[in-house]
Amino acid sequence: MIFEFEESMKLHPTAVVHPGANLAEDVEVGPYSIIGAHVTLGNGCVVGAHCVLEGHTTIGENNRIHTGAAIGGAPQDLRYQGQETFLEIGNNNNFREYVTVNIGTVEGGRTTRIGNHVHIMAYSHIAHNCEIHDGVIIANGGTLGGHVEIGEKAIVGGLVGIHQFVRVGKLSIIGGCSKLVQDAIPFATLDGHPARVYGLNLLGLKRAGIPNDIQQHLKHALQFLFRSGLSRDAALERIERECGESPEVLHLMDFVRRSERGICTRVWGREKEALWNE
Repeated sequence: MIFEFEESMKLHPTAVVHPGANLAEDVEVGPYSIIGAHVTLGNGCVVGAHCVLEGHTTIGENNRIHTGAAIGGAPQDLRYQGQETFLEIGNNNNFREYVTVNIGTVEGGRTTRIGNHVHIMAYSHIAHNCEIHDGVIIANGGTLGGHVEIGEKAIVGGLVGIHQFVRVGKLSIIGGCSKLVQDAIPFATLDGHPARVYGLNLLGLKRAGIPNDIQQHLKHALQFLFRSGLSRDAALERIERECGESPEVLHLMDFVRRSERGICTRVWGREKEALWNE
């Protein structure tokens, strides 16, 4: 029975797959990898060598998991005592070498979630209860504390550290080696230690097909938030009145209103003014 199971699944003879695991027929598993009892792997998934997939982990279709990745391990939260919690991964994701992703904790809704078309580069860590939306890129060594949320198509640079409960807005880009302790607003470029807002993520907006008039509205919205001297509520009132009603502007306002940790402020110094005046 085990021999037929391995042949149909394209398992390397040295791979260890628990009989309770649920693998689609075309799944490939490389040398010395281990797959636990509560793991589900969808069609087209390829697991490289020396990987460990464990926990109550559900992985969709066409995911590639490269050498040494550890997916579905127990949270590093010291309060975790072996409760039944989960990891849910969508389709067409790429987990490069030695990436680690933990299952959730009871305190955070029990589940860590990763969407579709996410690219997580080598040595990155996704802690418990994180939520990674579609199209996100996390460069080498990106480290996410528990309960972090990364918005759609955001880019997190290499060696970036993100504090627990921080949110990174959609279509934002975080420069390498940055430290995030507050929320990074959508559509922006941020960098620094701690990270600060430099201006719009113009290249990301262009790639996403955001029209020029909406880009201008977003630019004015950032100016109200960061350069006007207004309070947050007053700035949001000006944005609502003067920056149009596009889905992007409404999303930006909602993100700011829902911030519990506060938002990263703008970069200071006259040498940066050109970035705001583009």
